[in-house]
Amino acid sequence: MKNLNIDIPYLKDTIRVTLKEQNVMQVLHPNDVTPSGTNSQMIEHALREPYGKEDFETFLQHEGELIVIVNDGTRPTPTRTVLQEIGVSLIARNASFIIATGIHREPNEEEYRYIFGPFYEKIKDRVISHDARDDSAMVFLGTSKNNTELFLNKKVVESANILVIGSVEPHYFAGYTGGRKGLLPGVASYRTIEMNHRHALEENAKSLQLEGNPVHEDMIDALNLINNNIYAINTVLDRNHTLYAVTSGDIITSFYAAIEKANQVFVVPIIEKADIVVTVAAHPMDIDLYQSQKALDNAKGAVKDDGVIILVSACRDGLGEETFVNLLTYSETLNDVFEYIKQGYKLGYHKAYKMAEIFETHTVYLRSELASEAVEAMFMTPISSVQETLNSLIKEKGEETTILFMMDGCVTIPSVLQ
Repeated sequence: MKNLNIDIPYLKDTIRVTLKEQNVMQVLHPNDVTPSGTNSQMIEHALREPYGKEDFETFLQHEGELIVIVNDGTRPTPTRTVLQEIGVSLIARNASFIIATGIHREPNEEEYRYIFGPFYEKIKDRVISHDARDDSAMVFLGTSKNNTELFLNKKVVESANILVIGSVEPHYFAGYTGGRKGLLPGVASYRTIEMNHRHALEENAKSLQLEGNPVHEDMIDALNLINNNIYAINTVLDRNHTLYAVTSGDIITSFYAAIEKANQVFVVPIIEKADIVVTVAAHPMDIDLYQSQKALDNAKGAVKDDGVIILVSACRDGLGEETFVNLLTYSETLNDVFEYIKQGYKLGYHKAYKMAEIFETHTVYLRSELASEAVEAMFMTPISSVQETLNSLIKEKGEETTILFMMDGCVTIPSVLQ
């Protein structure tokens, strides 16, 4: 029987596992796609042919301050690629920049350079990082239909013109990233994000779904409270994190236009569900367990009801958001997790809830740089060797055990062929 070598991305290297061919059902990556042109051609075309709004050059001519919202280092958004085309115009326009951290920490120096590339040296004195916990930096704009109180960063609110640069890919409770997420949660207050994200516990808050998704609909409704002149540039990446498609213009219609392209990349067919799924939180989503959880959530669609999930993520910065960590760590049982959430939602509980749902029905192993005690406290089994764990599971489950690998699990949505 032929053996297969499979290299799993980990930190700046790979972890190799060797398995019998009969056990490897599929190795999933986002789909291979062909862009319609070079980076420059795609960006220029998108800016020249916007959705629901004037072209980009006309947008730049509006009077008043211009602020550019960009994603932080936990997203693979090709901000630096877009800036290669429009950076000179933004400097001439005297634009400022804000990192849409949501509730994440401020980027470090390496991450700033990852976000902006060579352009960073030219604008670093004009870049600020959003701090959702700094209430003094927020402005109240009103209340959404779902009773979310919208507090946004005052630097954004006080700028007459807002440019949002984002990337669109599936998101496990907002449906998709991109577009409106640059504002909420990107530059919103902790309280606002908490009020919006509590809807992530509802049934329709899931990947690929927008209609009836309470998180998405709340974000869209919140946009109606913002009176600034907003222009969006939405990018879609391919499996190699290079540019596949670009849309621009109105923040809502350009976002919807990018979704079809995102589905072409990230919705991946599978033959059937597997006994074991190895799901990888690829860089930069391997920053912590809080972000890596997306790879775990997407694995649900590829594993049998009684199957096993192995999450591979270095968790370079540790576990992540304190509220999420505390809920899982201080709960003795999974039932305790659900009971604490019933007593009152706190930001981060949605992650714990989604994970606890998986732990109820599946055994989850984690290969990371985290201490074993920390992993066990989060209801997972720490492992030091993916190979040894797979060997043991095959021995336990039988020689016909099927294994599926998701090499970019945070954005890959497995879809069983009908």
